[in-house]
Amino acid sequence: MTTAIWNGAVIAESDDIVTVEGNAYFPRAAVREDVLRPSATHTLCPWKGTASYFHLEVDGQTNRDAAWYYPQPKDAATEITDRVAFWKGVEVR
Repeated sequence: MTTAIWNGAVIAESDDIVTVEGNAYFPRAAVREDVLRPSATHTLCPWKGTASYFHLEVDGQTNRDAAWYYPQPKDAATEITDRVAFWKGVEVR
């Protein structure tokens, strides 16, 4: 089981992980919705497409843009459709 932890809380957990460029992408259904907050941030990857972000909020603390996903990944990255990855201090183990 792969687990994502931030601020002492498990925020995602799954056996169904896709790893791309060293990042573990969790199925969206495996991520706790109650810790996700919308973000207006977007970035562009030449081969994956446009990424959207979430802030994480746990116990009153916010980790801005710590989760990302590709709403409509390019054909080369279809394996990460409906999946979320983490960074900015989120421990994935």
